Amino acid sequence: MDARTAPKAGRPIGLIAGSGRLPFLFASAAREQGLRVVAVAHRGETDPSLEGEVESLTWVRLGQVDRMVRALKEAGADRAVMAGGIRRARAIAEARPDLGALRILSKLRSLRDDGLLRAVAAHFEESGIAIVAPTAFLARALAPEGLLAGPPLTKAQRADVSLGAEVARALGRADVGQTVVLRAGHVLALEAVEGTDETIRRGGRLGGAGSVVVKVSKPGQDGRFDLPAVGPSTLEVMREAGARVLAVEAGTTILLDGEALIEGASRLGISLFGLHGRPEVPQEGRLR
Repeated sequence: MDARTAPKAGRPIGLIAGSGRLPFLFASAAREQGLRVVAVAHRGETDPSLEGEVESLTWVRLGQVDRMVRALKEAGADRAVMAGGIRRARAIAEARPDLGALRILSKLRSLRDDGLLRAVAAHFEESGIAIVAPTAFLARALAPEGLLAGPPLTKAQRADVSLGAEVARALGRADVGQTVVLRAGHVLALEAVEGTDETIRRGGRLGGAGSVVVKVSKPGQDGRFDLPAVGPSTLEVMREAGARVLAVEAGTTILLDGEALIEGASRLGISLFGLHGRPEVPQEGRLR
């Protein structure tokens, strides 16, 4: 943890919580490091049981930026992490922007994810709360390189992973999504507003059993937010869709409930491995 991520003595660390397991993973890791965690949580997105994992929790609606800033400052935080997702379709339909959110939107040329999140982070920092990367606290949860569970990849699967990584990075450069589903050299589904799980399901409907799922970070990904993450629930969706391979980018992808993820992949016969940061897939000899 560097000087930027370490809170001043006695100050808690803030948690801006979305959906999924990542807010819980962060809260646990921060507590293990002796930090108090104060959170703001989004109604309809964040699991209410997070309240039992943090020192304090304030509920907000989508778009209540000033309320989030006020709650964190009143709790004594001078920095915070963003952890967990906000479903984009829900955000489009249900956001209720306050004055702070409107100020942010007025400065944007587009509503693409990266630009919007950077603008939100800048607003927090102007208000006295630095937004820092959750990975500074979650190093042990990042995917390592190589085969993590399941059978070795076939030659055809390795080719699909290589193509999927190339396509996913092109998708990321356009700031659209992070996930690609393929089979036998054909791209079946690209992630858009529907999210990873629905992308996998759509790929399964189009390609049948045996598809390959590739998930990587966007080129130039800002480590403070929107990092790729997979967990046991990802495997359940893959089982439903008949997908056989899950390739994630090593060093940037967060493994949620990592032990359960690896055990589940082994049990289901799904190949799980960490892909090297380059576009090409590691050679067979490195998948061990």
